[in-house]
Amino acid sequence: MSEEPRFDTVAKAAATPDLPQPYTELGMKDEEYARVREILGRRPTSAELAIYSVMWSEHCSYKSSKVHLRQFGEKAPDTDVLLVGIGENAGVVDVGDGYAVTFKIESHNHPSYVEPHQGAATGVGGIVRDILSMGARPVAVMDSLRFGPADAPDTQRVLPGVVSGISSYGNCLGLPNIGGEVGFDAGYASNPLVNALCVGVLKHENIKLAQASGPGNHVVLFGAATGPDGIGGASVLASASFDEESQAKRPSVQVGDPFLEKLLIECCMELYAKDLVVGIQDLGAAGVSCATTELAAGGTGGMRIELDRVPLRDPRLTPEEILMSESQERMMAIVEPDKLDEFLAVCAKWDILASVIGEVTDVTPEEEARGGRLVMTWRGETIVDLPPRTAADQGPVYHRTIERPADQDALLADDPAALPRPSSDEELRDQVLRVLAAPGICDSSWITDQYDRYVMGNTVLAMPHDSGMIRIAEDTDRGVALATDGNGRYTRLDPYVGTQLAYAEAYRNVAATGARPLAVTNCLNFGSPEDPGVMWQFAEATRGLADACQALGTPVTGGNVSFYNQTGSTAINPTPVIGVLGVIDDVHKRVTSAFSAEGESVVFLLGETRLELGGSAWADVIHGHLGGRPPQIDLDAEAALGRVLIDGAAAELLVSAHDLSDGGLAVALAESCLRGGVGCEVDLGDDAFTALFSESAARAVVSVRPEHETALVDLCAKHGVPVRRLGTVGGSALTMVHRTGRISIEVAELRDAYESTLPALFGNK
Repeated sequence: MSEEPRFDTVAKAAATPDLPQPYTELGMKDEEYARVREILGRRPTSAELAIYSVMWSEHCSYKSSKVHLRQFGEKAPDTDVLLVGIGENAGVVDVGDGYAVTFKIESHNHPSYVEPHQGAATGVGGIVRDILSMGARPVAVMDSLRFGPADAPDTQRVLPGVVSGISSYGNCLGLPNIGGEVGFDAGYASNPLVNALCVGVLKHENIKLAQASGPGNHVVLFGAATGPDGIGGASVLASASFDEESQAKRPSVQVGDPFLEKLLIECCMELYAKDLVVGIQDLGAAGVSCATTELAAGGTGGMRIELDRVPLRDPRLTPEEILMSESQERMMAIVEPDKLDEFLAVCAKWDILASVIGEVTDVTPEEEARGGRLVMTWRGETIVDLPPRTAADQGPVYHRTIERPADQDALLADDPAALPRPSSDEELRDQVLRVLAAPGICDSSWITDQYDRYVMGNTVLAMPHDSGMIRIAEDTDRGVALATDGNGRYTRLDPYVGTQLAYAEAYRNVAATGARPLAVTNCLNFGSPEDPGVMWQFAEATRGLADACQALGTPVTGGNVSFYNQTGSTAINPTPVIGVLGVIDDVHKRVTSAFSAEGESVVFLLGETRLELGGSAWADVIHGHLGGRPPQIDLDAEAALGRVLIDGAAAELLVSAHDLSDGGLAVALAESCLRGGVGCEVDLGDDAFTALFSESAARAVVSVRPEHETALVDLCAKHGVPVRRLGTVGGSALTMVHRTGRISIEVAELRDAYESTLPALFGNK
C-alpha cells in the first residue's frame, strides 16, 4: 500500500471537506472562500487556495475598481491608432510608418516603503517585462514619485533608496530615463508613491499576446530560478493598508537582478525575430499562479503543468510557495513542439535558464463552459484542478459604498483668496523665490542626474523639459513624447476636476514639445476601497478621466490601480498619475522649454489667467493651506492650445514653449530663464500677484523670433486662444514690471534658490 502524500492533493481535498484552511490569513473573505468551494465543488487544495488568494487579491483582480474602470472602454473615443487596448500586459498604439509603440505605468508603492531600493528597482524591472511581453524592445523608462515631507527622517530613508533602486536597475538595463516628476506632502509619509513607466517600440506584425493556444504546445518557464523572495507580495503588500507591522514584511519584497533582465530582453528579442513564440507572459505579481491562469484563460482554456519541473533556488519550497513566489526576471512562453529545440538553444546562447514545465491542452465543451481546465501535479499527484478563467477573469466584483466625505464642503469653502498676499514688491520677490525653492517645484537634478538619460542614443528630450522624447528607430525621424502628471492637492479638492487637470497638464506637456497626443495610461493611487469617502474620490476621478479622454480623443490603453495607500485610517490625497503619449513626425522640430540666449526673442502668454489659487503651490508653500476650488477645466481650451503648440512647432515658429502648472507664471518664467541661461523682462499688468501665482489651466508661455510675432498671433486667433505679449528675452535677470513697481531677480539668484534645496536636504550625490 502506497504512503499517502504529506502535501495537499485534489483527492485529499475531496476526502476532507471540513479541514480548516487559512484563507483569511491570505486576504480572502468568507464569501470569497465560499465561492471557491462552489466553483470547485469541494474545498480547494492548499495550492488552489494559494492561486485564488493571489488572483482574487485587490492588486490582481481589480475587484473594487472594475465597475468604474469599465467606462474607459465604454467612453473610448473613436480612433484608428489603438492596436491593443485594455486587458493585455500593455496597450499598443500605431505611430506611423509601420511602427507601433507600447507603454504602461504601474505602481510599486508598498514594497518601496518596506525596502526602498529593491522595491523601486523591481518596480522598474516589472514594468519593463510588461512591455517586453508585448513583443517590443523596451526603449525608455520614466517615473512619478511622491514622498512625505522632504525634511522628515523617514523621507531621508526612503527617497535615496528609491532613487538608487530606479537608477541602478534602469542604468544596468541600458534604458534611458527620460522624465517624470517628484512631489512631497505630509500625506505620503509612510506611503510613498513609486509609479514606473516604460515604453517600447515594435513593428505592427510583431505584437505578442498572453494566450496559450494550440493544444500540444509546450509551456516553457525561462529566466531566473524561483526562490522565496516576494512570496505573497500581491496579497500581503499591495492589497492591504500599512500598520505597525509593515516593516516586518521585508520577505514579501522581491529582489532584482538587472543584469539577468538585460540578458532576458536580448533573449526575447531573438526569440521574437525567429518567430519561436506563440504566446508569452511575464511573471510579476502572483508569479506562476498569474502566468499559468492568464495564459490558459486567454487561449484554449486548457493547460497541464508539472510543478516539479520549475527550477528552484531553494529546494525546500512547497508547491504553494512556488505558486506565490514573485521572484523576478522570469517569463513564460508557449512554444510549438517543432520549434522547442531552437527556442532552448537561443536561451542557452544568452545563458538563460529554460525548462519545459507543461503543455497546452484541449478542453471538452463541458470544461469550456466551466472556464477551462488547469491541472498541476507535484511528485506525481494532482494538486490543482481548476477552471483558469474563474481565477484570471471571473474574480469577485464589488460595488463598494460611495459617500462624499463629510469635510468636502468645508474644504471647498476655505477659499485661499482670503489668505494674506504680499504687501510690497520686496515681499512678492521673496515669495517667488520661496515657491521656486519648494521641494516639489525646485530642480530635481539631484534625482535625475543619477539616471542615464542618453544611453541608446535616441533620446531627443529628457528632464527638465516638459516631456521626454525619443526617436523610435535609427531609420526614421519619427519620435514619441511622454509626460506624466498628477496633483493630489487638486484631486483632494475635487477628484473629478483634479483628475482632468492632471490629464490636461500631461496633454499640454506633450503638445508643448511639438508632439500630437495620441493615447493615455494611468496609475490610480488611492486609500482603502473599504472607505466610502475614498471610493467616492475614486469614482469621481475615473469618471473625470474617462470624460476628458473622450473629449480630447485619446483612448486609455491600460494602467494600474493602487489601493490601500494609507496608514491606519489616514489615506493619502487621491493621486491619479496620468501618462500621455504623443507622436512627432520629425524630432528635429521638437521644442524645448528653454529661452534662447541667441538672437532676439519675444515672450507671449497663451491662454486666459483668472484668480485661481485653490490647491496652488503658493497657498501650500507660503501658507501651508489646502482649500477652495481647483482651477477651472476647459477641455475645448486645452485642445485649442494644443493645436497652437503643435502647429507652431511644425511651422518652426516657436523658439521655446513651457506649460503653466505648479507655481504658475512665476515658476514657468524662472525655469525657462534657468534652462536657457538668460534673463527676460515681462510686463505683468495691473495685478502682479495674480499674474505670477494663479494656476489657471490651458496656458503656456512661449517665445518666438520677432519676425514670427504676427504669425503666432494669427495662429492663436485661428484656434481661438487668447494671446498676450509679455516682453522680451535677454539680460542676466528675470525682470517683472507691473502697474506700480518693478521686481528683478538675477538668474544666478534664481539658480541658487532653485538648485540648492534637494542637495541641502539629501547631501551631494
